Amino acid sequence: MIQIDDIVISLDVLREKFLCNLDACKGECCIEGDAGAPVELDEIAKLEEVLPIVWDALSPEAHTVIEKQGVVYADRDGDMVTSIVNGKDCVFTCYDERGYCYCAIEKAYREGKTDFYKPISCHLYPIRVGDYGPYKAVNYHRWSVCQAAVLLGKKENVAVYQFLKEPLIRKFGEAWYRELEIAVEELKKQNLL
Repeated sequence: MIQIDDIVISLDVLREKFLCNLDACKGECCIEGDAGAPVELDEIAKLEEVLPIVWDALSPEAHTVIEKQGVVYADRDGDMVTSIVNGKDCVFTCYDERGYCYCAIEKAYREGKTDFYKPISCHLYPIRVGDYGPYKAVNYHRWSVCQAAVLLGKKENVAVYQFLKEPLIRKFGEAWYRELEIAVEELKKQNLL
């Protein structure tokens, strides 16, 4: 582990390779699992704000869930997560003509319809950030549905932190990311990576 400010980073984030391969997984991370995506408290208002913009792109089942319980709910651990359809699909998922799953919020962002990209937990995946009071922990989350991303990351030699440069900067800032890159170079010089 290394630490930058009050953020502890697992060496797996620096060592492991990862590069999303949408052609292989078709966006399965948005539709598998037993809970929705973790949501920070300040993101709830953003999700509600963007809802009218993405409403027509959402499934009728998602409409029903949102009307009944809202855009988020507390999971079994008491954490706020996006609402889900049929016990697995995030309510903000949509499908294209190829059957690929994508985020309706991200699509609206890319079309210039909103300034909210999507929940930071989604943008950061496969990194999960744990909050432990005086410090935060940045860890690499392994999931079998992302095996194709691991293989492509190895082929292209892209580390998790490199693949997630944009969301890491969004979460922690550019100066923090520069410090991370400096730390990685130092670890490489010491043959620790």
